[in-house]
Amino acid sequence: MTFKNKVIIITGASSGIGKSLATEFAKRGANLVLAARQFVTLCELAQDLEQQYTIKAIGVQCDVTNEEDCEHLIKQTLTTFGKIDVLVNNAGISMRALFSDADVNVLKKVMDVNFWGTVYCTKYALPEILKTKGSIVGVSSIAGYKGLPGRTGYSASKFAMNGFLDALRVENLKTGVHILTACPGFTASNIRNTALDKSGVQQGESTLEEEKMMTSDEAASIIADGVENRSRTLIMTGQGKLTVFLSKFLPGFLDKMVYKTIAKERNTLLK
Repeated sequence: MTFKNKVIIITGASSGIGKSLATEFAKRGANLVLAARQFVTLCELAQDLEQQYTIKAIGVQCDVTNEEDCEHLIKQTLTTFGKIDVLVNNAGISMRALFSDADVNVLKKVMDVNFWGTVYCTKYALPEILKTKGSIVGVSSIAGYKGLPGRTGYSASKFAMNGFLDALRVENLKTGVHILTACPGFTASNIRNTALDKSGVQQGESTLEEEKMMTSDEAASIIADGVENRSRTLIMTGQGKLTVFLSKFLPGFLDKMVYKTIAKERNTLLK
């Protein structure tokens, strides 16, 4: 796929990997529909991208936990551009709390954004993507392959996303629709700053060494290449590839390695 004059929807486009994806796809000539809750931020980003890359971009206010918002997002895209070539389900939220301490509503909130947001947007976009034989992308996580302590809700939501996309891929083997599951490792973005604590309050400060992580721009470039090449899955870091390998062949050993890694976090939850 080349992106010239393609129409790409990106959820969670106001920051992090979503914002970097908007820039990356604009560089490659795509027209963009940028979705998030921060409408003013989206409009400013859309205007900047239009001026810099001579593409067309719009912002659509959308809370992906609201099914009606997701339906409106698709309708607005069709009103403006008349088609959809790529849907990137990027909107996401994390958590950081031991399950024994966490309010169950924290897990529900994470699941609503990460899993149900993907389901809602995909449900309304799929009929149009069938027409263009385009792509549906889920920005998942290595946490969708290996459960991470302190992130039970996050891991559950990404496992659910991976399973949903995998089944959808098989359903569309003969339709020409491309399904991509993109799994960054730890990426420098604001997802840990906005991660919910045990009470559902944003923790505000990352507990990891962000400066040592893959940047959101690097992740966006890899994902864009994956869409262009119609890849099936993307595991983006060496650590991630090792995690997937060990989960299949040495799961007990991996449990211990993950525990040790998470135990080294600042203000670790593991005592």
